[in-house]
Amino acid sequence: MKLVNKEKLREQLAYLPTCSGCYLYHDKNDEIIYVGKAKNLKRRVSSYFNKTHDSAKLNVLVPKIERIEYIVTDTEIEALILESHLIKKHKPRYNVLLKDDKKFPYFVVTQEDYPRIIIARKSNINMQKGKYFGPYTDSRAMYTTLELMKKIFPLKQCKTPKFKDRPCMYYQIGRCLAPCQKKVSSEEYKKVIKSVELFLSGKQQELAEKLLDEMNKYAQKEEFEKAARFRDSYLDVTKTLERQKVVFENTNINNDIVSISSKNGIFAVVVMQIRGGRLINRKDFSYMADVLDSEEEVINFFLKDYYQRATENEIPNKILLPDAFRNDNVEVYSEFLNRKFSNKKVKISIVKTNKERELLELAKKNSDLFLDKLLREQKADVAANYNEIGAYLKEKLNLNKFPYAVECFDISHIQGTNTVASMVRFENGRAVKSKYRKFKIRSAEGKPDDFKSMSEVITRRYKRLQEQNEEFPDLIIIDGGKGQLSSAVAILNELNVTHQDIVSLAKRLEEVFLPNRSRAIVIPETSLALHFFQQIRDEAHRFAITFHRSLRSKSAVKSELDEIKYLKSEAKALLLQKFKSVKTISSRSIQELEAVVDKRSAKKVFEFFNPKLD
Repeated sequence: MKLVNKEKLREQLAYLPTCSGCYLYHDKNDEIIYVGKAKNLKRRVSSYFNKTHDSAKLNVLVPKIERIEYIVTDTEIEALILESHLIKKHKPRYNVLLKDDKKFPYFVVTQEDYPRIIIARKSNINMQKGKYFGPYTDSRAMYTTLELMKKIFPLKQCKTPKFKDRPCMYYQIGRCLAPCQKKVSSEEYKKVIKSVELFLSGKQQELAEKLLDEMNKYAQKEEFEKAARFRDSYLDVTKTLERQKVVFENTNINNDIVSISSKNGIFAVVVMQIRGGRLINRKDFSYMADVLDSEEEVINFFLKDYYQRATENEIPNKILLPDAFRNDNVEVYSEFLNRKFSNKKVKISIVKTNKERELLELAKKNSDLFLDKLLREQKADVAANYNEIGAYLKEKLNLNKFPYAVECFDISHIQGTNTVASMVRFENGRAVKSKYRKFKIRSAEGKPDDFKSMSEVITRRYKRLQEQNEEFPDLIIIDGGKGQLSSAVAILNELNVTHQDIVSLAKRLEEVFLPNRSRAIVIPETSLALHFFQQIRDEAHRFAITFHRSLRSKSAVKSELDEIKYLKSEAKALLLQKFKSVKTISSRSIQELEAVVDKRSAKKVFEFFNPKLD
């Protein structure tokens, strides 16, 4: 069913069914811009139109909805499966999508009498029959693993024999059993392949035990050459196990721990894989959205996207998720995976035990580091493409000049105390730290007033530039909304500064405000121009916070000793180091003080705390 007329949209929402299904939102060009699933279509779809949203994404999405289409399903699980299919098919703008649509590689154990281990990507996954292990997000690590397997196991190296009547060099050095020359039976060779499959499935402990059994079996038969081969493989696997961190004593535990970190529209997802009670691998994924999305929505998408790509050998018994994932989704996604992998029971759970919480913290450290890497790459992209970014900003914001030199201001305080301001400067998209400035705010001390603070710092900065006859920046950015921008513009007018480009960036919705314009300008979330604004704003905030903390720490170490005239700082430090507190110092005799500092300093301190009475 289709809802066509936008003016009658609310009226027609009343006719939506109350059963489960998928809904598709179309824009004015009849393009699908969002796909969602619902247990109750009427309640879910109506919620988009019946309330004010805090989400930046919904504030942008909802006004663009011109038509609603829906597909009814029997169950919520069927709706989830259908939603996944529709998102892959239509790639809606406002659904979370992979940042880069790269095809992750897989290991494939081929279907042959003497199987080989090859690497295949999703694009040709159906062309190669065999057993798949993956996907792998780090190609370099994958090839390293392949080399390790070739070292541990005497695998078939070539698709076709190099020689007609003799084995190649790999046989001579013990890296191949020469199946091409029938030096090994198919059944014997497939034992090696079974060991490889255990290795790829992360069951190294089980593999080590099997290799040891095989070694002992051939040794008892006095087939020492075969026994030596299994011994060497056993020792190599044992070394691999020693490098893996034991996280559970129970070797039957096969879990995935998922963590997410996000900033500036970039989402970093990390999966820590535990197999046989050991941490064996980490996989990284990056996601982006056209507008801000919640971490829960990204995790929802990740569960569908990643585990649909994964092979049954890669599916764990349990998937542990952070608190960002709602409990009411757990059963739905568990059933979704259990239907896909009918031979395996998969449980999805929010972390509960202390051990699970420790593992999640470890995964969180990894996702934070991965996010830092993505942000560094983003900064490099900004600097490398600043000519295009500057040209875009000049046109989008109707600037007078190309924004080569940009200065950004931020205010920092705690309930009005130690109020400070920072100014950072970027030139051609790069930070110029030698030109950063910090300010102690005097006008708003004791009473928080960001508008007054902004007025003061703008006055001090640009009045000084006028007095020193220095050039103003091409663009000024104020961290805040329309109020802070108005305060700054008023000061520039008082200084008779005209035609100065100045804007403000409101953090909640990442909106850009211009003087004398009521409506904000929204720069696309994926635009490098917005990334540049976020980068300079975050740097100004970091610089202000650092200065504010420095002042707070200095205030914290002030004591009554500072009131003693002419008492040297070295003497104060020695007294505090010895007696730990001012209260203890005040109770000490002059002889005890002289044992720590010189006589003159000891006398000053003693007389300060023990004044002579008239």
